[in-house]
Amino acid sequence: MSMLKHFVCLFLLIFSASIWAEQKQVLGDWDVHYMVVGTTFLTPEVAQGAGIVRSKFNALVNISVLDSATQKAQSLIVEGNARNLIGTTKALTFKEVQDGDAIYYLAVLPFRDQETYRFDITIRDHQTSQTLAFQQKIYVD
Repeated sequence: MSMLKHFVCLFLLIFSASIWAEQKQVLGDWDVHYMVVGTTFLTPEVAQGAGIVRSKFNALVNISVLDSATQKAQSLIVEGNARNLIGTTKALTFKEVQDGDAIYYLAVLPFRDQETYRFDITIRDHQTSQTLAFQQKIYVD
């Protein structure tokens, strides 16, 4: 299981750096990196190991939070939802994946082709709460 988590993290790191422009927001003392990709980009083995259902109609929401000063990954509480343009809201259930010093928060979002979602994601620790808000159109691969 640990090896599969490693592959998920490695995949997400390589995939996000090589194909998509960086999506990042600075929220208080945190650098919040995020991306939304189709789950079909994951190999079946990696998806199974991470408990992710691969489907052309499932997107993977990936959030990572770093301390702005030290760039150290943060272990936090991440919750949120995604709302499409007609107002249908879907709760996002994030699970924390740790691999060495890296920490990722992953959630699966079912969607329809070319559907646009507004994401509102609350990131908090015991003292601070921040909201990551962004919009993205998702395509079937």
